[in-house]
Amino acid sequence: MVVAAAHGRLVEWLEEADVVRRGAEGAVPMTSVDPLTPLHRVAAPARPDPVAELLTAAEQLGTAVRVCELAVQHARTREQFGQPIGAFQAVKHLCAQMLVRAEVARAAVYAAAVTADRADIAAARLLADEAAERGARDCLQVHGGMGFTWDSEVHLHLKRAWVRAQRGGSTAEREELLAADLVA
Repeated sequence: MVVAAAHGRLVEWLEEADVVRRGAEGAVPMTSVDPLTPLHRVAAPARPDPVAELLTAAEQLGTAVRVCELAVQHARTREQFGQPIGAFQAVKHLCAQMLVRAEVARAAVYAAAVTADRADIAAARLLADEAAERGARDCLQVHGGMGFTWDSEVHLHLKRAWVRAQRGGSTAEREELLAADLVA
């Protein structure tokens, strides 16, 4: 049988969406575009794997750092009204906020890697997801219309950050798991 991703979430790789499994427990048949390919939906695990969570946090951290670098580089070179756009206060603030979020996420990811504590990893993941998603959006803002074109990699970072943020459940679900860990 072929198993589709749980809850209809976006998937990054085809093999993630179309995994061939034998006798998957709790698999529910679903309609396929191809009637010759039997599809089944399985539930996501109750708790995400801590190693996968930490690796995703590290990927998101890499995105946050890269988009910050792209925004600063563009702000230094792009000129409007006879001066670099980085001289404008609004652009300075966007770049500064991107850097702060990236550095806070970096500290959290590094600490989680050292402690290997489930709550530390969950917190690092939440901070890294926010740094990547908001950083990519802010970088797109700094780039303006250029950020949406194929000449720029900014829109790709944003789309990848969105997809990675859905790994292992939504942000709200991960926040609830973290809260449960902290209360317990």
